[in-house]
Amino acid sequence: MTYTIGEFAEKTGLSTHTLRYYEKEGLLYSINRKSNGLREFSDKDLSLLNIILCLKATGMSIGNIKQYVNMCKEGKETEKARKEIFVIQKQHIEEEINKLNSYLETVDYKIWYYENLAKLGNEEDPQNCEKMRNIYDSQNNK
Repeated sequence: MTYTIGEFAEKTGLSTHTLRYYEKEGLLYSINRKSNGLREFSDKDLSLLNIILCLKATGMSIGNIKQYVNMCKEGKETEKARKEIFVIQKQHIEEEINKLNSYLETVDYKIWYYENLAKLGNEEDPQNCEKMRNIYDSQNNK
């Protein structure tokens, strides 16, 4: 299936400006042109764009994404290097997930703290925070 730039923008949620930028930067490199010069996007372009957006959303720079796309253009001999890019990116994502889980744990604790402060805590007590944390940890098997 083929798409005009407007259809492709609607399908992907990106602006036509962003799609033109990605093409200009060489990220979308196999876009056909009709005889009148209009871009004609394909499902193959959509697959590549989904990978680009995944890498971008997981913190990879446009420059590094460009490097990956250039390897794709080179073909089979770069498959091992391309796999390594994803191995490294997976490690980066896992580190980010661990950080976010730690932040989530802190937020969960503070929600619990404020929900239980009146019945379990005493803000006048200098040991209040420590006592509340111990109660929370014991209730959550930590």
